[in-house]
Amino acid sequence: MSDEYEYQRRVEELEEKSATAARLFDVRRIIGGLFVIYGILVTIAGITVSEADLKKAQNININLWTGVSMLVVGLLFLLWLRLRPAAAPHTTAEAPGEGPNAGGG
Repeated sequence: MSDEYEYQRRVEELEEKSATAARLFDVRRIIGGLFVIYGILVTIAGITVSEADLKKAQNININLWTGVSMLVVGLLFLLWLRLRPAAAPHTTAEAPGEGPNAGGG
């Protein structure tokens, strides 16, 4: 009985680690983080633009507009992640002799 309890405890620990890893490596977190980082860099480049660069771009500060847009998109991804977190992967343990590969029938 003790071995069965230990086995069940280990399975539960692994399921918990798997759920944590699923939340940590959620694609929304990675994409949102990258958009925010690049958005900050491009916004800084847009703020520190020279007059000659503005004339080349017909007086449109494209770096500033692109940077702010990237920041907004990145923050939306992170907000989405915050409002709808990833569900933990749910595994169902089947008893021996049950399930689709069980014999008989």
